[in-house]
Amino acid sequence: MRSRTMEEHRKIAPSMIKCAIITLSDSQSREHGTVEKPPSTDISGKILYENLKDKYQVIGYKLIGDDPENLIEAVNDMIRKGAMVIFTTGGTGISKKDITIETLRGLFEKELEGFGEIFRYESYKELGAGAILTRATAGIYKDSFIIALPGSPNAVKMGLSIIIDELGHIIKHVKEHQNR
Repeated sequence: MRSRTMEEHRKIAPSMIKCAIITLSDSQSREHGTVEKPPSTDISGKILYENLKDKYQVIGYKLIGDDPENLIEAVNDMIRKGAMVIFTTGGTGISKKDITIETLRGLFEKELEGFGEIFRYESYKELGAGAILTRATAGIYKDSFIIALPGSPNAVKMGLSIIIDELGHIIKHVKEHQNR
């Protein structure tokens, strides 16, 4: 069943959306240092970059280690550059070094739990109960929309399939939030 209001919102949603990508990987950040575009070894970052640039404007990419301070700094840097949407990939698992979710939740003014719920449901349909190991989520911080995806290329593809066509609609609401 379609929502008439949601369809109306989509019609007036912005089409020019500035996106940024942050990949969290200790091993890749040591190997590559600072780069402007995803290196060939960052398959998930490349998937995000290629899919986003086809539909939106990609204004930044960072490859950082699994460190809360580095993540906060990278997010704030992307926001200063004008990012309306920031995708992170990596660091969403349950090991001690997986800090993405805890770090971002500490920043979020509003969390959009629905993204993580849908992501886990879709993962469950493909993977079974192992899907409970992902903690993918999304939220609003400083009038930007942040989506935290696992580091797996297949997970990134799935996350994109869920959210990419909804970004304009979400940004419309983020801008309304901004004006209040």
